[in-house]
Amino acid sequence: MIEFIEFLKNLTVRSGVYRMIDAKGKILYVGKAKNLKKRVASYFRDKGLTSKTLSMISKTVDIQITVTQTETEALLLEQNLIKDNRPPYNILLKDDKSYPYIFINTEHEFPGIFFNRGKKYRNGKIFGPFPSVASVKGTLNNLQKAFQLRQCTDSFFACRSRPCIQYQIGRCSAPCVGLIPKSEYREDLDNANYLLLGNSDELIKTLQGKMDKASSELRFEQALKYRNTISQLRSIQTNQVIDKGFNNLDAISVAYRGGSGFAGVLRLRNGKVLGVDNFLLQMGMAESSEEATQAFIMQHYLEKTWDIPPKILISKYSNQSLSIAGLLGKNLEKKIQIVKAKSKDELSYLEIASTNAEEKLEHHLNSRLGYKKRMNSLVSLLNLPKLPRHIECFDISHTSGEATIGSCVVFNEKGASKQDYRIFKILDVKKGDDYEAMRQVLKRRFKNASSGDFKRPDLVIVDGGRGQCNIAIEVFKTFEIKGVEVIGISKGSSRKAGFEILHDGKNGDEIIPPLASPALHLIQQIRDEAHRFAITRHRQARQKARVSSSLENLPGIGPARRQALLRHFGGIQGLLKANLIEISKVKGISQDMAETVYASFHKDI
Repeated sequence: MIEFIEFLKNLTVRSGVYRMIDAKGKILYVGKAKNLKKRVASYFRDKGLTSKTLSMISKTVDIQITVTQTETEALLLEQNLIKDNRPPYNILLKDDKSYPYIFINTEHEFPGIFFNRGKKYRNGKIFGPFPSVASVKGTLNNLQKAFQLRQCTDSFFACRSRPCIQYQIGRCSAPCVGLIPKSEYREDLDNANYLLLGNSDELIKTLQGKMDKASSELRFEQALKYRNTISQLRSIQTNQVIDKGFNNLDAISVAYRGGSGFAGVLRLRNGKVLGVDNFLLQMGMAESSEEATQAFIMQHYLEKTWDIPPKILISKYSNQSLSIAGLLGKNLEKKIQIVKAKSKDELSYLEIASTNAEEKLEHHLNSRLGYKKRMNSLVSLLNLPKLPRHIECFDISHTSGEATIGSCVVFNEKGASKQDYRIFKILDVKKGDDYEAMRQVLKRRFKNASSGDFKRPDLVIVDGGRGQCNIAIEVFKTFEIKGVEVIGISKGSSRKAGFEILHDGKNGDEIIPPLASPALHLIQQIRDEAHRFAITRHRQARQKARVSSSLENLPGIGPARRQALLRHFGGIQGLLKANLIEISKVKGISQDMAETVYASFHKDI
């Protein structure tokens, strides 16, 4: 039986799909969730479960998850998996008659917009089918907020003498009592039609033009209405990548750190995403995710010749990709393409694969059995007197001395203790002087070590060589701190991951652990986490310092494009939060320009 408590502890809070698996590897149930951790945890509460749910849980030995970018994508993927696998604990729809639709009764003077299940039963417009009742109700709710169209029955509409509660809460424009002209209501209805047809970008562009015109004519109340509608549309606008076109392809992304790696493979068949499979990798001599990806493609597809799509998407193309594609094609006697993802849809597929690989890797690194094995190996490698219950790792991050940040991450016997993480803004230190920056961080961290409530670590890891290690020893002597083991971790002469050198603070010895050492993998994991945490905070500090001139110095981004970007995202902060796909959707911003803008805010440090 899977260790569900440990599984839930490391489960993501993002949206996605989960699958309950029995002992034979068959899917018992497929579900979707806005918050995977919260939803899956609900199956393991002490009371309130139905007998059917208890029966399913008793047969479950594994839970598999697929993370999606949005809840809507989770809905669509859930339906695809249910149709293909027909799990016994899911409610199965027999045919399309059971699917929900959106219906607009266009024959009425003031048409309403309604939920409808089954075939069209009267004259009007039908939109759908939708993947679930929840998706229809969510769409209707958003349309109410954005356009204030009525959802009451015709008989209720005909009998009104004053506005109902829907008008009071801003969900209806009250056409029943003449509070909105027919022409204005028809405009809102046309806009809703346009949105349901999937033309949200064009609709927002049209509304922006009307907003500008109303503002220039001093019709500020009307301009405010357009602005509010645009805001609502922005909040509900999503990238639909689960069902698009009729492509057959795989999108592959590799995530690795701490000596471990996972390859995420998103499978698209006949235009439908069938899910993401994750494969544990033995990283070996691989120096980069690109090299690991190429090796994975060779091994994976040569063994699985029965289901190779004509196109394989990767994040970075190389000459070796062409050779591998030729070899696979020759073996299968058909053309195989291995290409870099470029279009918005392709980038979306790759992002889903990447997210799932990262989530799987995070869960693997934090699994209790794997972590315990690494901790025991660490005790043996470093000849520690006992199992360390409190480990702290320190790292310095900057770009040419700018916005220097020091990070401290904490690991205990259960894994990362993120509530104990600390960040230090380096003050009054010469740019690029990593030694003094490390000294300042350690002094500030341990200046209160003599107080009774201070959590003293058993082991301190510094990211650096003998110099940084000596600084830690000096600081501990200054504050009379005893009983703390100190090691430094530096890259070896080859500068390759897996060939790091450890520096023992007790006697100055260098330790070169084997490539497959679980202890080395744990130290790499802790070091990488300190580096990630430092980089994240450093980027935030750097972006804040550059906000005023961030866009002015970008090549190809003149005043008009700067204005378009800021207008689209509502300011610099909205732009900083946007992903590459969202930036490329701005008018006048090409894919190359979008990559330039995105890279300027998210450079690797």
